[in-house]
Amino acid sequence: MSDRAVLRGGRVLIRHPTVADADEFLQAVVASRDLHVPWTHLPDTPEGFRTMLERNEDPNDELLLVCLLDGGAIVGVAHLGQIVLRDFRSAYLGYSAFVPHEGRGYMTEGLRLVLRHAFMSIGLHRVEANVQPDNARSIALVERLGFRREGYSPKYLRIGGEWRDHVRYAILAEDFEAPA
Repeated sequence: MSDRAVLRGGRVLIRHPTVADADEFLQAVVASRDLHVPWTHLPDTPEGFRTMLERNEDPNDELLLVCLLDGGAIVGVAHLGQIVLRDFRSAYLGYSAFVPHEGRGYMTEGLRLVLRHAFMSIGLHRVEANVQPDNARSIALVERLGFRREGYSPKYLRIGGEWRDHVRYAILAEDFEAPA
């Protein structure tokens, strides 16, 4: 599994998903439903997983799994979406942890690797993360990663059939402290 790693950290690696990940991913999504809803709704069917993989073929989207170095278990997922290069060099970051791995720092480490990839490999200048204002754990995560709050966006994104308010955070390449 580690031979497919995009980047490795001390405890986790990030890699692209494959068809072989479907069962583990779908089981993790179902097991994590109470952790995710109402914040996000990840694909929970084989068809949804296939659609997610197809979307990952778009050069403007990059989906990455956060996996344990020891054993390769999927502990979370990250998505760099709407990647725009040229003069803008920006993307949106989405992410979710999976139980029973939440609260152990794996996503902090994994998202640092995702940001390192975004800034150093893709060459982005800015990454934005939009978080629902009541999602205290997610807000703490982006702030721990060095994101700055930039504003509030009412009814910003449709999730679970409802338009939801979001707090807008961003981090610039020059403000990012890359892991060694």
